[in-house]
Amino acid sequence: MNWFELTYVALVGLAIGSFLNAVVYRLPRKIPFGLSRSVCPTCKKQIRALDNIPLVSYMILRGRCRDCKSKISFRYPAVEALNAAVYIWLYFHYGLSVELAMAAIFSSALLAIIFIDLEHMIIPDVITLPGIGLALGYSLTSAGMGMLPSLLGAVVGGGSLYAIALLGDWLFKKESMGGGDIKMAAALGALLGWKNVLLVFFVSALIGLLVSIVVMVFSAKFRRERMLPFGPFLALAGFFAMIYGERTIKLYSDYLAGR
Repeated sequence: MNWFELTYVALVGLAIGSFLNAVVYRLPRKIPFGLSRSVCPTCKKQIRALDNIPLVSYMILRGRCRDCKSKISFRYPAVEALNAAVYIWLYFHYGLSVELAMAAIFSSALLAIIFIDLEHMIIPDVITLPGIGLALGYSLTSAGMGMLPSLLGAVVGGGSLYAIALLGDWLFKKESMGGGDIKMAAALGALLGWKNVLLVFFVSALIGLLVSIVVMVFSAKFRRERMLPFGPFLALAGFFAMIYGERTIKLYSDYLAGR
């Protein structure tokens, strides 16, 4: 293990995680990014550069704004730490490579989607649509699968969820799945291929079922409303398939062949 590379990857992960916090907060609220500095949501004072160091500043400030002493959401250090941990995990899998760069970009996008969808029940097109284009472009590189398999993955991913959404709308007489989930599935299919995106659907449904059961047991509000965003489950399954998809499919194929 190269400790210099590992440290570099972790620091990049923390820095990108800090940027993701701005994405998660500003994007659904339609706050322009521009060159403006971040401000405290409570007192609107500009956040100093020394108070914006990933993880460190949160601990020094003890989770409170320096000016108004209002609480800083724990989401901020959580996103930074999670993104750094994901980058380290990817580094151990890919090493410093083109594959690492692409997996890191998609993983950060998935992390942003998780937190945005959990809070606002939306998956912004500004994340998913460029993701489809980026995955298709990546397919043409030496590390990619080729344009046709990538296009097939996008069609299978987006088309399958679109068909499920139509069926759900007909059965429940209301919107059962948002367009953001469909575009997200298309992006994952374009990156991972049709086999892996089918694995994503299976794993996301399994995670969603388990989480729903737990939440229903402990949340009376959920039992009444029965609303959980599907995007976070797709994101978690997408990350799993990105790392372990080929291995999982091979194990399943070997199992079927041995029966």
